[in-house]
Amino acid sequence: MRSLFNNLILYTVMLLVFFLPERKRIAIERWLRGYEEDRKLKKADWVLASWGKSGRTWLRVMLSRAYQLKFGIASHHLLDFDNLKEMNPGIPSVFFTHGNYLKDYTGHRDTKVDFYGKKIVLLIRDPRDVAVSQFFQWKFRMKPGKKKLNNYPAHEEDISLFDFVMNPDVGAPHIVEYFNGWARDMDNLEDLILVRYEDMRAEPEKVLAEILAFTGTPCTEEEVREAVEFAAYDNMKKLETKKAFWFSGKRVVPGDRNNPDSYKVRRAKVGGYRDYFDDREVAEIDAVMDRLSPLFGYAKQGAQDTAANG
Repeated sequence: MRSLFNNLILYTVMLLVFFLPERKRIAIERWLRGYEEDRKLKKADWVLASWGKSGRTWLRVMLSRAYQLKFGIASHHLLDFDNLKEMNPGIPSVFFTHGNYLKDYTGHRDTKVDFYGKKIVLLIRDPRDVAVSQFFQWKFRMKPGKKKLNNYPAHEEDISLFDFVMNPDVGAPHIVEYFNGWARDMDNLEDLILVRYEDMRAEPEKVLAEILAFTGTPCTEEEVREAVEFAAYDNMKKLETKKAFWFSGKRVVPGDRNNPDSYKVRRAKVGGYRDYFDDREVAEIDAVMDRLSPLFGYAKQGAQDTAANG
C-alpha cells in the first residue's frame, strides 16, 4: 500500500509540473524517485545492487521461492522490498537498486557513502553481455518516458546494436564505469558480498545458499535446490508466458509474446555478446574491458574464458 501511495504522489506531482520545460521535469522526477530510494535504503534489511540486465530478476525469483518455502508464502508473490515481510516479519525487506536515482536526491555522485553501514549483495555480470541485453530491453520493453528519464537514445531513434553497445552514455563503457565506482569505494563497504552472474550460472545452488546465509536467512539444502529449480531458465520462460507473478505488475511479462527478444527472460547465455558481431566489432568491444577494475575478475579475452576461470 505504501508503494501505491508513493506512486500516486509521484504521478500527482508530475501532473502539476507538466508545463515546465522537459529538462526541469526530468530533474524533478529523478529527485522524487531518489527520495523514495533513500527512504527504502534506510529501511531495508539488506541491499541488492546491480546494473540492469545482470540477472537480478533471476536472483529475485530464486530468493522469492526460497522465502516462500521457508516461511510458507504463496508462489505468485514476487519479492518487492517489504511486501513479503508484511506477510511474515521473519522475511527481510530487500532494497533492489541499479543506482539510477539515489544520487539525484543525496548529491553523492562520486562515492557510495549512501550505502556505508548497509549489508550489500553486489551482483555483477560481464559488461559486454549486459550491454547487448540492455539493447533489447531498450528496443522492445522500455517505455519512451523511461528512456528520457535515464538518458537513453530516443524512442524513435534508429541505432545499431554495435553503436548502442559502444555508446559511452548507456553501453559497455558506461557499465564499466558503474562497476569501477563500486571498486573505488570497496574499502568503505565492509559488509558486502560480490556475486558474479557467471558464477551463479555455473553453481546456482552454492551461490544462492551463500547469499541467503550472508543476508541472515539460511535455508535448507532442499529449499535451496527447489528454489533454483523453480527459477531455472525453461521454467522462468513458462512463468513469464503465463504471467505467473501477476501480483508484480509487468516486471516479468513479455513485451510481445511473438517476439522472443521482448521477453524479460531472453537468453541467459554467458558470452553471448559474441554471437551478434563480426571479429572487428568484437575486438573493439573487448578493448573496453581494459578499463574495468581487476577486482571483478573479468578478462579481456571473453566472458566464456572468464566464467571458466572464475
